Amino acid sequence: MLTKTNVIKTLSQFPENFSIDELVDKMILLDKIERGIKDAENGKTISDEELEKRLKEWLK
Repeated sequence: MLTKTNVIKTLSQFPENFSIDELVDKMILLDKIERGIKDAENGKTISDEELEKRLKEWLK
């Protein structure tokens, strides 16, 4: 989950003029990164071997 602090920090890095789409895209990206980090910290990851196995099944 995004924090107010992270949103403000990100917003402060934007140029003076930007589109709402750019902001939304950036917020979605940050949220996904934070969720991934949290999952990794909680051991919710898979090995490279398992990833390759799953990809082969999906790409059939």
